[in-house]
Amino acid sequence: MTSIRFKLLAAVAAVLMLGLGSTTSGAKEKVKVGFIGPLTGGTSANGLGGRNASDLAVRLRNADPNAKHEYELIVLDDECKPNIGVQAATKLGANKDVIAAATHYCSAVAITTVDIYHKFGLPIIVWGAVLPAITYGNTYKEVHRVNGTMINQNETAAKFMTGLGYKTWAIIHDTTDYGKGHDEFFTKYVTENGGKILGRFGVTSDQQDFSAELTKIKSLGPDVLYFGGLTPIGVRIRAQMEKLGLKAQFEGTSGIVSDTFIKGSGELAEGVVAFKEGAPTEKLPGGKVFIDQYNKQGYGEPPEAYGAFAFAAMNLILDTIEAVGPDRKKVREALNKVDGVDSIIGKIAFDDHGQNTIALITKYVVQDGKWTVWGESEYATGKRKLKGM
Repeated sequence: MTSIRFKLLAAVAAVLMLGLGSTTSGAKEKVKVGFIGPLTGGTSANGLGGRNASDLAVRLRNADPNAKHEYELIVLDDECKPNIGVQAATKLGANKDVIAAATHYCSAVAITTVDIYHKFGLPIIVWGAVLPAITYGNTYKEVHRVNGTMINQNETAAKFMTGLGYKTWAIIHDTTDYGKGHDEFFTKYVTENGGKILGRFGVTSDQQDFSAELTKIKSLGPDVLYFGGLTPIGVRIRAQMEKLGLKAQFEGTSGIVSDTFIKGSGELAEGVVAFKEGAPTEKLPGGKVFIDQYNKQGYGEPPEAYGAFAFAAMNLILDTIEAVGPDRKKVREALNKVDGVDSIIGKIAFDDHGQNTIALITKYVVQDGKWTVWGESEYATGKRKLKGM
């Protein structure tokens, strides 16, 4: 993984020499690349972190005197809404000057846009959405993804939680493809590992009151309440669990691994467990350099859990354009041959569906207001206890 460290350090040196505010040589061809994510709405913290990380990749590349091109980042907001995502994807795809893009945190958006990228021949790399069908539901050579899928995530989650001794679950999931996918795969793997689902409840992504669902779940008496959805709903459910006296352990997915969930839940976030692709950013190859450079830019928002993936996706796009030129077809063909390329998230290898096959899932628990790697927590040592343990 040393090459990515050297590449980042070289870029940092270039920034210090040239200054981020300076312009690159006028002889360099200007090339446009895109970013799409939720910049407004309940999941905007993740989208803004991803946008900033992509922007950082472009800034560092433009400050590199050895770069062949000068890059311009076109940023669009999908609001984590499928219809808005379709509009954003169409706008990028129809702009022939945009060569490639890093796109989407929300699975419900990403799954609705893949046809558009294929139609326009725009190569993209998904940086956060985890629904398997985004890559495996088609054979589109334009679609790639650097992060893992909810299959890997839920297999790890089920084995871990049953291994702790939990036996029964109730499931609340949102009724988007994202939530239904988590329900499907967690049910599959927890059942295979000896767990039992006592009940499942689908809720809309804008639902505010969960008292009916939670009252029923309380009567079922599960050991764990599994939530398949994103931060805004997760915050509301956790608060209403407490209000109704539902004492089940709260278990979430990567959709709640964000600072926003902790801020919204306050003290009720303590002891919540969740699972996410990749290691913590500071433990990734080149992660410390990334965080240092990110902080130096003065962005108004943290990179959040998926910022490193957005940075890796955009860097891979820029590397590819530098290698083959600003041509959509050539970039697409080159991306489809990526096999063992170093990045700050580790090596990237795309299979025949454009899916990164190197999947590392990390177990997290909230301890003292921070998402903490399970193995480094006081819950792992037994000093603190999860609910029901």
